[in-house]
Order: sequence, then C-alpha cells, then structure tokens
Amino acid sequence: MEKPIDVAIIGGGPAGLNAALVLGRARRTVVVIDDGRPRNKVTREVHNFLTRDGIPPSEFRRIAREQMERYPHVGFVQDTAVNVTGADGDFRVTTEQGTFVRSKKLLFALGMKDVPLPIEGLAEVYGISAFVCPYCDGWEHRDKPVALIANGEGAMHAAKTIAGWTSTYVICANGPAGLNEAQRRELMRRRIHVFESRIARIESIEGQVQRLVLADGTVVACKAILFSPMLVAGSRLPQALGCQVLESGAVLIDDIGRTNVPGVYSAGDVATKLYQAVTAASMGSIAAIGINSDLLDEAWVSDS
Repeated sequence: MEKPIDVAIIGGGPAGLNAALVLGRARRTVVVIDDGRPRNKVTREVHNFLTRDGIPPSEFRRIAREQMERYPHVGFVQDTAVNVTGADGDFRVTTEQGTFVRSKKLLFALGMKDVPLPIEGLAEVYGISAFVCPYCDGWEHRDKPVALIANGEGAMHAAKTIAGWTSTYVICANGPAGLNEAQRRELMRRRIHVFESRIARIESIEGQVQRLVLADGTVVACKAILFSPMLVAGSRLPQALGCQVLESGAVLIDDIGRTNVPGVYSAGDVATKLYQAVTAASMGSIAAIGINSDLLDEAWVSDS
C-alpha cells in the first residue's frame, strides 16, 4: 500500500491555506481537502489583513493557490471529507466522491458555518448591508443608522462595540430583550432605544437595507444591520475522531494547535472565537509549525 503523505488538511480557508504554505516550504507532502463553500463567500471583501485589505474572498484564495504552485508537494482536492479513521502516523480520510488520502498527521481547519436566522429578508442583505463583525465591516457603515439584532448580554456587547463606528443605533431584540433593570437603565441613559416586538421582515433595495418592519407595525429605518448569527462547526469529524469540543463545536487545542488526539491538530475559526481571516491564517501558521516540529522530533528519535 502507498505510504502516507505527511499532512492532510481538511479545510481550505485562510487557516488551511496558510498551514499548507508553511508546510510546503518545510518540504512536507500535503493535501488540502476543501468543499469550496467558505463561510465568507457571501461577503464582498476581506478586511484587517495587511496587504490584502479589501480583497474579495475568492481573489484571496486564487492568489493563495497560485503562490503555492511553487511548492510541488502541496496538492488540492475539491471535495467534502466525510470520514476519518486511523491513528497518529496513519490517518485515512475519505471524501464524498470517493477520494482516499492517507497521512501521518491531520489538521482540521474546518471553519464555522452560519445557521440563517429565520427573518424574512435577511438573506438578501447579508454580506452587503448586514454584517456580523464590526471590526470586519464597521468602517464601511460608519456614521450610518444601524439596527442591532441581539438580546441579553449579546445586545449589551453589540451596543458597546458598535459605538466605535456610529452613534446612531437601536436594538431590535426580535422578541423579549432579556435585559435586567440595570441594563435597561444604562441603555435608556445613553438614549439607545430597545424594540422587543418580533421582526416581521427586512425591506431592502438591491441588498441595501431600508427598514425593519416589526410585528406590531413599528417601522425602524436604518442603513445597516449588525446581528449575531447562530454558528455550528463546519463538520463533526473532529468529534467522531475523539477530539474534545465545546458545545458550539469548537475544537479544544493547546498553544500550538494540538488536540487531545495524538497526531490531530486544529486551527482557524473552529478553534477560536476570534473570527478574523488574519487570525485564522496566523493559527494555521502556528499549527503547521507545531506539526512540522512534531514530525522532526519523531524522525530524530527514530534515527537514534
């Protein structure tokens, strides 16, 4: 049987791609398995990534793939990994279309997936005038009237955070606000209005939000929406292999990306709550160095 490659990377976003780059430059044989459906596909631009600020996500990936053509031992499979078996030194990944990859080490760079909020009209504005991260998209909506779709502690956090980009915003809790009296007084003192009626629909023109229509007939005019999506891990493969995960599906790792399963590593959005492309890329680099170091240590011991 053919010998395993050094590393199989499941996920081809910034974390997986940067890990592949580092490992390719370390002369490791690598295969990146990616389904081509990234979370940021709906967004127009990547931000806060030095030298790449404002680049479309698809162009970011195209450049990454182009630059890795220099490294002949890095390969790509566009498919969905559906099964992983084996153990440290010999993992076996099977894809939806029947591709089979054997590897000594395994890196999960699966990312997270949005579960759409059941609000009519949100899909039409998401990625254009509705966003989930003010650090990513707040600049483009600075000084505009913004509706925050959030409740409880999430509403308080959003209200404090968005204040760096605009002073004109309201909270649309889409139901009970889940706020205590102290929080309500704080918001009232700052003249931040809270609407607790359900959101009937979001009205927009070519992706640009115009207003939120609430179930009680209230109309909330705004030019942008900040909301907190429901997130799930990109795959349950880490759990199936025995990796420790949080309730959200996020994989627990150490400071260089190792999981509790020997030979298995994780990086990117599936291993952090800091959902930034540059953060994911950094984590991919760290995990790749960890993987390469472990491979070097193992080779050193075996040659003794």
